[in-house]
Amino acid sequence: MPRYEFRCRTCGDTFELSRPMAESSDPASCPAGHDDTVKLLSAVAVGGSASAAPAPSGGGGGGGCCGGGCCG
Repeated sequence: MPRYEFRCRTCGDTFELSRPMAESSDPASCPAGHDDTVKLLSAVAVGGSASAAPAPSGGGGGGGCCGGGCCG
């Protein structure tokens, strides 16, 4: 189940809630009981490595500048 991060505008506390995606925009109360909260945007990191995909080469058809035809 996705976790969503919220911040309370009353006390400034930041907290997370697990809830279904269908309820992601529903109001949330902070742990101290305040109702004036806002959902924060979270940056999502995707695992993997840069070496997983080969780098395009600069010569011979299909790669580099203008399809490889303009590089001498």
